[in-house]
Amino acid sequence: MLSNMASSLILHKRITTTLAKAKALRVYVEPLINRSKEDSTHSRRVVMSYLQNKESVTELFREVSVKVADRPGGFTRILKTGHRLGDNAEMCFIELVDFNTIRVKDSKGAVAAKPTRRRRKKSDTEAKVETTQE
Repeated sequence: MLSNMASSLILHKRITTTLAKAKALRVYVEPLINRSKEDSTHSRRVVMSYLQNKESVTELFREVSVKVADRPGGFTRILKTGHRLGDNAEMCFIELVDFNTIRVKDSKGAVAAKPTRRRRKKSDTEAKVETTQE
C-alpha cells in the first residue's frame, strides 16, 4: 500500500488520504527522495526496490531530485482538510513542498496576495438616501 501511495505522490505531486496513512507515507517516501539526490545506479536500484514502478522512479530522479537538491530535508507537507463523512476519519492532503502551485511566489519573492476591500459596498437604499439628501 505504501509503495502505491508513494508512486502516486511522486507522479501527481499531491494526494488526498487519511492522516494516519499520510504520516506513515512521509516516513516511507522522504528517505527515497533524499536518496534520489545522488543519481547513481545503486540509488536507482534501491529506490526501484521500494517503489516498483518505473515511471515514478524516472519522475523522481528527473524532476523531483532537481527541485530538492539544495533542501536538507522536509520534502513533504501535510495539510489537514477535515473529517470524512462515512467514518469520520481525519482527512488530509500530502504534497511535495517544492511543487505546490497554489503558493507560487512572484519575482520579488513575496507571496502574491489578493487585494482586500477596506469599506463595505453600499446597498441600493443607502445610495438612494444619499442622492435625495444632496
